[in-house]
Amino acid sequence: MMFRVLAIAGSDSGGGAGIEADIKTISALGGYACTAITAVTAQNTLGVAGVHALPADFVRLSITTVLADIGADAIKLGMLSNEAIIRAVAGCLPAAVPMVLDPVMVATSGAVLLPDAAVDALLNCLLPRAAIVTPNLPEAAKLTGLPVESPAQRIAVGQALLAMGAQAVLMKGGHGDEQMLTDYLITAQGVEEVTLPRLRTRHTHGTGCTLASAIATGLAQGMALHAAVLRARHYLQEAIRTAPGFGAGHGPVNHLVVMP
Repeated sequence: MMFRVLAIAGSDSGGGAGIEADIKTISALGGYACTAITAVTAQNTLGVAGVHALPADFVRLSITTVLADIGADAIKLGMLSNEAIIRAVAGCLPAAVPMVLDPVMVATSGAVLLPDAAVDALLNCLLPRAAIVTPNLPEAAKLTGLPVESPAQRIAVGQALLAMGAQAVLMKGGHGDEQMLTDYLITAQGVEEVTLPRLRTRHTHGTGCTLASAIATGLAQGMALHAAVLRARHYLQEAIRTAPGFGAGHGPVNHLVVMP
């Protein structure tokens, strides 16, 4: 049986992140990808040249139209562009469907993808709906105003996000500089570590989108949260390790990698 994942995010013209990464990831892991596009971007591995947000009403229409016919077993949220889109998305998410929130704020190239004015809407309207939120270290610091330098601080930030309403938090360690990369899965039951060797490479464009979509696919397929996170993390590791090497900047990963 093929399970349905609705990805709500922006489009990456370079194909490495956003909706394009979502579709490839969901498909590679055996899911069926549906989409609601929040913005179109002009970008490549060197950076974002332009962003054009879609009207919030059209984003809402895309979501409700897909859900009314095809439905969804899980939902993944990525780049949401502005407050109006965040509120539109929050207003039509089905309560019974698990939602993975990737709080996309800044692209790998450094381009700002979510204005400060929209952060409060994300925290108030979407975070309490999330089965899991997957911030990187800068995003986690921005959401909470807390430091993220040490493992203890990262766990404390994750626990703060739980207190703000998230059901689970995956504190990603990719922006750290430790030899081993540790992500912390933080729930009301405790803290679990997922540790893998850090791959020193510039080909990391779209890793956040890819990981969140992989987790959403696992949840859609009925996997327990820990199992979905663990499979997603090993899938991403292989996708980075076998990256095709495209572009002169932050290149894409290999979304179609075959897991060992």
